[in-house]
Amino acid sequence: MRVLMLNPPFLPGYSRGQRSPAVTRSGTLYYPIWLSYAAGALEQAGHEVLLLDAPAAELDREAVMDRARGFAPDLAVVETSTPSIRSDAAVADSLAAVAEEVLLVGTHPAALPERTVHLGERFSGVVTGEYEMPLLGACEAIQSGGSLRKVPGLCLRKGGETVLTGPGELVEDLDSLPWVSRVYARHLPIERYNNPNALHPQVMIMGGRGCPFGCSFCVFPQTLTGRRLRRRSVEDIVGEMLWVQENLPQVRAVFFEDDTISADRDRLRRLAAEMVRRRVAISWTANMRADVDYDTLLACREAGLRTVCVGFESGSPQLLRNMGKGIDPETMRRFARDARRAGVLFHGCFMVGIRGETRETMRQTLELALELDPDTAQFYPLMVYPGTRAYREAREDGNLLPSTWRDWLDAEGLHSCVVRTGELSASELVDFCDYARRRFYLRPRYILRKLLASLRDPDERHRTLKAFGTFWRHLVRRGGAEG
Repeated sequence: MRVLMLNPPFLPGYSRGQRSPAVTRSGTLYYPIWLSYAAGALEQAGHEVLLLDAPAAELDREAVMDRARGFAPDLAVVETSTPSIRSDAAVADSLAAVAEEVLLVGTHPAALPERTVHLGERFSGVVTGEYEMPLLGACEAIQSGGSLRKVPGLCLRKGGETVLTGPGELVEDLDSLPWVSRVYARHLPIERYNNPNALHPQVMIMGGRGCPFGCSFCVFPQTLTGRRLRRRSVEDIVGEMLWVQENLPQVRAVFFEDDTISADRDRLRRLAAEMVRRRVAISWTANMRADVDYDTLLACREAGLRTVCVGFESGSPQLLRNMGKGIDPETMRRFARDARRAGVLFHGCFMVGIRGETRETMRQTLELALELDPDTAQFYPLMVYPGTRAYREAREDGNLLPSTWRDWLDAEGLHSCVVRTGELSASELVDFCDYARRRFYLRPRYILRKLLASLRDPDERHRTLKAFGTFWRHLVRRGGAEG
């Protein structure tokens, strides 16, 4: 059967696939990675798939509908996000005119399945968690003339009501999924995607799913994947990297989009050793926690690791406890020293607005950021999404501000501050992030360091120029919440 997998149109340059969807200051555009993995699973099962990424391909709604009518899908699957959810539901309703069944997927419907169904009138329903198993079941039901109500992991429309079909299955054997890089190569414009923390062009893959740590704000473990860590084998991961290296010569980096690839440190060292043994030459970047030891960092650097993205979040030990981070500032300082000693660049994420935030804790965060002195940094107000503990806490405290889902973004599509704290207004949180960003990036020492690095390393020059080509105009102006 024919399946349309759609990352729908919304705003130009809208990066729906990231943890905090928005149009970004740095020109970041994420692959529709969850949609792509599911597309690969459906193709592997023998279905004909058309994967369309409207923001990347610059397709408007009319162009998408033309492509859909020409393809005539039996099932249409529409990716969603919290800020775009009303637009996504409208696109799904339109697709109901050309597809037998239409399902919405994403963190938002996973967190609020019944409310999401009620945003539309014609689409069939939503997937309530990870995509692959419910979509495979839906295809089987449609193909056999069965009922979607017998497929676990869905919330379906029934007249003016909704029907939940029970919890969906997770993919336990991640090695059984096709390599997502092959899906990208078949369907997507690879050069359009960019995360400035990795060399460009790049592909994004996952080495595992689920995160065992308890950060209150992190959306994927609390809506799609769960806390239990599921791992691909190191052989399968390295096999995909070698395939990219050999078949996509334009690609210069692999970005591991795991919540944290260092959740299993022994496995990470085995992965690095396997990369060395099989002579992986391509650069790679990953998300890691700030508790990775020097020996592991060095092993990864010797295996081609270039940059790690690290959520330091706060300089306040109390706020780190409040958010469930499980790391203290002294551990972060040791990590920064070890990363430099190992020759690994690191991008630091710093956040304000968590429950208990004050002017004093924000000052502590900025002081820590300047002391750690990462290669690059972002400062942003807490972004809370349905399904997360941080969202529930903000709502319970009366500190959740938006009146519509669209309010998660400003008019340009940049992140808008959606919370306040007992002491600080939303505008004060934004002003602090603007101030912190300027303090960090406009230091003469930092500017000189970046200039010297760019002169020594053509890759670093290319990465820096590409990021600052869009970022610089936001650096010198006030307003906007995204770092």
